Parts: sequence; structure tokens; C-alpha cells
Amino acid sequence: MSLATLDTTQHPYLPSASETLFKAKATKKLSFEQIAQHIGRNEVAAAAIFYGQAKASPEDIEKLASLLDIPHDLLEEKLSGFPDRGRTVEMPPKEPLIYRLYEIVQNYGYAYKAVLNEKFGDGIMSAISFSTKVEKETDQDGNNWAVITLRGKWLPFSRF
Repeated sequence: MSLATLDTTQHPYLPSASETLFKAKATKKLSFEQIAQHIGRNEVAAAAIFYGQAKASPEDIEKLASLLDIPHDLLEEKLSGFPDRGRTVEMPPKEPLIYRLYEIVQNYGYAYKAVLNEKFGDGIMSAISFSTKVEKETDQDGNNWAVITLRGKWLPFSRF
């Protein structure tokens, strides 16, 4: 298994905490799944903290400091602010895997919208009251499949 690392040339707008966290992750040879288990979050949420896209709770900071051998005060200083979500990715994204996710929305976004509206009415799926997970499936022919689940609370548009 290959572990995710950080190429700062590809991510010039990440917060300073990202480099600190990724260096410690590499030193400890930990996966996001292992880190997530330690802090009590799912692996996407743990990775989002590393990229500055999710707010770390005081408990997250304490557990990460302990697991990654980063001084608590330093990690608290770097992670106690509010995330600046969405700022780190150029649009359209140039990284091929992220571009494919963007392409899914380009190609199927209106189809998703139509089906969701038929099932739920006029509204939106929250990206705040939201959870996600990534799973790996292997079919009978040995092909690997990525399964990404997006689970957002349905928010009906209000009538005014």
C-alpha cells in the first residue's frame, strides 16, 4: 500500500498546518484510515483536516499531537482557526483524479438534480450536514471499483 504524501508545488495555498501534518504522517508511516481510527473520525474527515478543509476539534488536536508526536501547542496554534474551504483547488482542477470527480458533476449533475428533485421536492443536499466514505470493491474478475458515498441532509427551499 502506498501512503498519501503532500507535494507542496501542487498545493501552494494550503495552510501551514498541512506540511507539518503530512511530514509527521510520513515519518510515522500512517494511513488516513489509521489516523481516523485513532481520532474517532472517518478517513475522509481526517484527510480534510490535513488539507485545511475541515475544522479540527480540541479532541482532534490532542489526539493528533499524541499520535504524530507534534507538540500540542504548535498543532493547536496551526489548527485552531477556521478552514478556508475551496480555496486550494484551481477550477477546473488539473489533477486527473480530482478532475474526474469534477467531470462526474459536469456530466451527471443535472441528472442527479432531476432525480433528487423527483424524490425530495425542491431543495438542495447539504454539504454541511454531510458525511462521506470511500470503499474499495473487487468484482469477480478481479477489477477494483471505487465506491464513494455522499450523504447530505435534504434541505427544502423555503417559500417566501
